[in-house]
Amino acid sequence: MVLSDSEIKALASMGKLKIDPFVESSLSPAGYDLRSGVEHVLKPLESVLLPTLERVELPKSVLGVLHLRSSFAREGVIASLALVDPGFRGQLTILLFNSGRNEVRIGRGERLVQIAFFELSREAEKGYSGSYQDSAGIVRSARGCT
Repeated sequence: MVLSDSEIKALASMGKLKIDPFVESSLSPAGYDLRSGVEHVLKPLESVLLPTLERVELPKSVLGVLHLRSSFAREGVIASLALVDPGFRGQLTILLFNSGRNEVRIGRGERLVQIAFFELSREAEKGYSGSYQDSAGIVRSARGCT
């Protein structure tokens, strides 16, 4: 089940789901808009990793699914987005690619991706404990590649 705005607010107010900083204007009917942690001008055919401004903490009963805001897609921006596993804590790193012919300015604090929260039918036995736990800022691949 996808969590509604009122369910997201309730979980956040109880401290079960953490979004820091939480700004009510970023809440949408079925998700929350995460903002860019930095300003960047994305040149044509450029790819870049950007951090979210917010730090999130998901309980073991909630999965996050990221979606690029459609305004950016309409300007030719493509994003590589992953699931946010139950139990994840930290800032998220988003990969963007400008497939268009024009530069795309992304302002610090501008709404960039929406995260939709899905309640699991049963709490996960183990929460996320991978390489990106407690991420801060831009985090490159943990695979050891250059």
